[in-house]
Amino acid sequence: MSVFKRLKENFSGMFKKLFNKKNARIGIYGPPNAGKTTLANRIVRDWTGDAMGSVSSMAHETRRARRREGVTIRSNSHSISLDIIDTPGLATKIDFHEFMKQGLGEAESKRRAKEATEGVIEAVKWLENLDGVILVMDATEDPFTQVNVTVIGNMEARNLPLLIAANKIDLPEASPTTIRNAFPQHPMVAISALEGKNIDTLYEEIAKRFG
Repeated sequence: MSVFKRLKENFSGMFKKLFNKKNARIGIYGPPNAGKTTLANRIVRDWTGDAMGSVSSMAHETRRARRREGVTIRSNSHSISLDIIDTPGLATKIDFHEFMKQGLGEAESKRRAKEATEGVIEAVKWLENLDGVILVMDATEDPFTQVNVTVIGNMEARNLPLLIAANKIDLPEASPTTIRNAFPQHPMVAISALEGKNIDTLYEEIAKRFG
């Protein structure tokens, strides 16, 4: 091999190392109240000491995507730096009457419904700029919802790496096995984002899947 060719290859390798260093952009998706923000807070707090956003039992509390850059996750055998994007809950229909049932006035309910709808559109647009998705499912609910099936189909069409987090296993009615059986083509980790159960296993899988 000539000296010139060797220098060219060495320079090419150095160039790739210098300019391919970027954080993987990972979106946290799922239906309302599946525990997306709870999981985002858990990840960010565990690795930075901060929090991502407020959590509420009211659906569509997160109505705008929130991004936290440079979260480095280290597992036993892998390490990865992430930009975490906590997205609004995906829904096929957002009815302002649902907010009114929570005690909000009509005007406030309509405003929230409008913002939530815009948030869903924003979440879908984010898919163009992601390197992977963590899909949070409520392990106490039927996994065969229109939202879950649509999201998984969308991820598969885009060839985006997908990791399913079967959340809320701290609840007695949780059945993560049902989720695993429903979508066996994708890796799944059963967790409790609230209590931190199996969270280290999730971190290991995140580092392997998106690294």
